[in-house]
This record gives sequence, structure tokens and C-alpha cells, in this order.
Amino acid sequence: MGKPVDLGYDISLIDVFDLKTPERTGTYVLHEKELTIIETSASPSIPYLLAGLEALGINPADIQYIIVTHIHLDHAGGAGLLLEKCPNARVIVHPKGKRHLADPSKLIQGAKVVYGEKFAELFDPIVPIPEDRLVTMEDGDTLTLSDERTLTFFDTPGHANHHFSIYDSKSNGIFTGDTIGVYYPQLLAYGVELYLPSTSPSQFNPEAMLHSAKRLEEQSPSRIYFGHFGMSEHPAAVFQQLREWLPKMVEVGERVITEQPLLSFEDKTKTVADGFMKLVQPYLDARGVPREASVYDLLRLDLIVCAMGMVDYFQKQEEK
Repeated sequence: MGKPVDLGYDISLIDVFDLKTPERTGTYVLHEKELTIIETSASPSIPYLLAGLEALGINPADIQYIIVTHIHLDHAGGAGLLLEKCPNARVIVHPKGKRHLADPSKLIQGAKVVYGEKFAELFDPIVPIPEDRLVTMEDGDTLTLSDERTLTFFDTPGHANHHFSIYDSKSNGIFTGDTIGVYYPQLLAYGVELYLPSTSPSQFNPEAMLHSAKRLEEQSPSRIYFGHFGMSEHPAAVFQQLREWLPKMVEVGERVITEQPLLSFEDKTKTVADGFMKLVQPYLDARGVPREASVYDLLRLDLIVCAMGMVDYFQKQEEK
């Protein structure tokens, strides 16, 4: 397990090893009077999170707020389990996510459809959160953690309808969850910065994603704090890559749905995922990334889930 990373501005990043994989999911710690963490990942990540807090000299009883950008299980699945160790904390969630943290049965059902027999290994246990410990934030609401730090919440659908992003006044940064994509820091070893849209099921909407990105870009942030994984100090590149990759990915999905309508959902998903890889692989080839690089394991997994969301989106469009 790596040590927590000091990102400056009284922010630490703990690698919480979703899928037992380094640099996959992270928890951000805001060292303020109102001690706050952002993102928990899934329940199997909680031991890593607690070890990271211990390494920082933090007693979980001192945590006041646990913020989840959205309720997908790789971001919020461990919140209930963590809360058992944090007797004084409340969980802050998007208004559309509150009821699902109080009663996660639909979350569990949805995840089982996507992950099948791997569900238990990836996500158990999912612990319900008492309603009196859940707090919601509407678009534009603020939370003051100290004289120097106020968080502002922005409703940012596109990846999910229950997603907010959080502007941090102290660092002029934004915690974006999955709204504007996934960052692959594994590629920095090859001098490559890659940011890909996250189009996972079941509420992906490309127009909403671009609108949310525009709102965040208008805040002129200096930093982007990703759910997957880590911090970028090149926000212009982040927004530009989203605008470049998203239409190409949508085009792949639309082409498969239009040209091969009789394929099963599973076969459509595989075909779309292969199409996504045919976009990304030449990009990495041209930048000297070897095809045996370990990042490809992550990319294959992510692109399959992204393909599921893309196929789901177009099938819903056809039903309208």
C-alpha cells in the first residue's frame, strides 16, 4: 500500500485500491477544522482508506463529513461501512441519491446486472445509511469547512443523474467524480496524459455531460480532482479531450446500433467496446505506449463498462 500523497492546499490523496488495483480509485482528505473526506470507493476499499487515515494521524471519530460525488458503488458503496467507524460524521450526497444510500437494494440489483457473479467480491457488504445521517446539497449550495475553505456544489448530470461536482475555494480545484471522465496516471511514465469520458450505464447522456463540463470549465479551475484517479493541473487538456473523445465514442455506438440492430445486448456491447479500443489504441501507439503496458488491463475493463452505457443509451433513444 502506498503512502497518502500530499497534494498541497491541505489536501491528501489516499489510494484505496478498487479492484485491488493501484491508482484506480482515491479518497481525498481535506484537513480543515471540519475534517472532510471525498469519495469512499467500494466496501473492499475501506481497509485501505482506514490505513491511509491512520498514516495521516487521523482518528475516524474526528471526521465530520463524508462526501460522495455520486452513488455508483465504486464511489459510494463503502460509505455505510466507513460510517460505522466515524460516529460523528454525516454523509453528503446528491438529492437524487439519498434514498438509495438509505436503502441500497436497487443499487445492489443494478450492480448485479452489470457485474454478475463478481458482485460479492467487488462490492460486499453494502451497508444502509440511517436517514438522519444523510445530508443533501442542491445546485449552488455551499459548505464552509474553515475560514479559508468553502465547498460549492454543482449539479452535474451526464455520467449519472445523481452526480454533483464540488468546487473548492482554497485550491481553485473541482472534485469531478466521473462527470468529465477518467484519468489514467499510469500513462505519465510514457509522457502521455489521457482523459476518457465515462459513459457507463444506466444514466449516461452525452448532451448533459457536455453541458456539465461547460459549467465546470466556466469556473476556471486550476486543478481537477478525479474519482479515477488523482489530480490533474491541466484542466484545459481535460476539457479538450472530453470534447474530442465523446463524439467519437458516440459515433461508434450509433454505428453499431444502426448497422447491427439484431445483435444481442452482449454482442452489441462487445462490438462497441472493440470499436472504442480501435479509437484509443492508435492514439497510444502513436505516443509510444507499448501494447503490453499494464494500463491496457484497466482500459479494457473501463471500455466494456462504457460500451454497456453507450448501448443502453441508444436503445433507450430508440424506445422514445
